[in-house]
Amino acid sequence: MKQYDYLIIGSGLYGAVCAYRAKAAGKKVLVIDKRNHLGGNVFCENVEGINVHKYGAHIFHTSNKEVWAFVNQFVEFNRYTNSPVANFRGKLYNLPFNMNTFYALWGVTAPQEAQAKIAEQRNEAGIVNPQNLEEQAISLAGKDIYETLIKGYTEKQWGRKCSELPAFIIKRLPVRFTFDNNYFNDMYQGIPIGGYNILINKLLAGIETKTDTNFFENRTFFETLAEKIIFTGAIDEFYGFRFGKLEYRTIRFETQTLDCENFQGNAVVNYTEREVPYTRIIEHKHFEFGTQPKTIISREYSSEWTAGSEPFYPVNDDKNNALYAKYQQLAKQEQNVIFGGRLAEYKYYDMDKITEQALKAEI
Repeated sequence: MKQYDYLIIGSGLYGAVCAYRAKAAGKKVLVIDKRNHLGGNVFCENVEGINVHKYGAHIFHTSNKEVWAFVNQFVEFNRYTNSPVANFRGKLYNLPFNMNTFYALWGVTAPQEAQAKIAEQRNEAGIVNPQNLEEQAISLAGKDIYETLIKGYTEKQWGRKCSELPAFIIKRLPVRFTFDNNYFNDMYQGIPIGGYNILINKLLAGIETKTDTNFFENRTFFETLAEKIIFTGAIDEFYGFRFGKLEYRTIRFETQTLDCENFQGNAVVNYTEREVPYTRIIEHKHFEFGTQPKTIISREYSSEWTAGSEPFYPVNDDKNNALYAKYQQLAKQEQNVIFGGRLAEYKYYDMDKITEQALKAEI
């Protein structure tokens, strides 16, 4: 008899939801995480009474009623609506692209004027079948919006020219002909009141957990502990990089505590010109409408992933997708290992989709 029914490697949202489900089914579970805290990338660090999103902004949004009802069992969500602002050479524009944006760019006040302007620029570009991100963006929103609000930001984010990036990255980009600054189209959105740690801690309540515990440093021992493993780490590492390493983008956060109540007036401000080295500034208190006397900001710098840094965004180009397919074939042959989450599936997931996947996992 094994000591546990499930060993779950990684305590992020996927691992935590799976752990909750396994415990609810009467299974004995051990969750381990190599970091010194639980929660994966949704972990919040409380500083000056402010819940700092340590690994970047996380806004929960979904149109899936089942997922929304599930997370609301554990924590109440506030009414935060994601309405980022873009700063290009000192001028501010609303995101997603909407009538406020078009007015700031062109001075147009009617939807028909904005549509005509975009159509004119689309026709001038002569793009029929977009082959890359640059062509896709111009087809969707026109040349002015592409050059002002997309090109510099995207090239900083991915470290590649827009003409070298696949078109699908930007296909879901919202373009609206209303004065609606809500970035998401989903039915529900918000931030857990008190931060994401409350959600994670309630999901893992009554479950044995160990932090500062690296599966790969004592793999043989950990593999003997449980009947099944749920693995949420990097799939190429699980297989010893047998076919080579998958590529990621990583983010470096430069976080400051400022002796003022309000720095930028918004939770998220993107810096879209190429010459500004960071992609955006997050002001954490605005996620929860904070009134603390101080504020905390994080500048985000995107770069290529190297060993020892955190892998954030899979680089889903043809080369990396082909490499992942080889690892995926190995994973399909596993009888007692479930692979799930952003790193294990080499796919960018929003939090609702991660939750949905974990609720569907065969546990």
